[in-house]
Amino acid sequence: MGAKQRRFDALIGALTDDLFRYACWLSGDRHTAEDLVQETLIRAWRFMDSLHDTSAVKAWLITTLRREHARLYERKRFDYADNDLMALADPNPDDLEAHTEQQWLRERIRALQPEYREPLALQVILGCSVREIAIAMELSENVVTQRLFRARKKLMQQIDNSAGTRLERVR
Repeated sequence: MGAKQRRFDALIGALTDDLFRYACWLSGDRHTAEDLVQETLIRAWRFMDSLHDTSAVKAWLITTLRREHARLYERKRFDYADNDLMALADPNPDDLEAHTEQQWLRERIRALQPEYREPLALQVILGCSVREIAIAMELSENVVTQRLFRARKKLMQQIDNSAGTRLERVR
């Protein structure tokens, strides 16, 4: 194994599962997500020599994945189906109640405006820091912090509204 292959595996290999989960989130389709990750890894291989700051690998890959996703829309239009992506991340698919709550939460996150949805997804799905999100989205850290705050606030409002609706149904 060559030095470049060892460096690639060390820097990028551990992040492929995270990239796949994020690609599924973005595309809503498992096969499209696989293609996105593959294209991202190909670009990462090509341009790995230009990466000098190894602490920025995750943000660099996320940015590359986001750009690959955007390129899909430049090339063609897809017919999307509402796939159940919970099966990808659900460690206990037999727990129907937890599955239903997670699906409900994902639907609420997807309903957020893109400027709030994307940073929240990066934080929740990939565990990205504010700095990594800022680099990936090419925003300042203050803007990312503000969007995360607003996204959580909007989610809490949806939860409160939903709880009120459930109580009204019980009465």
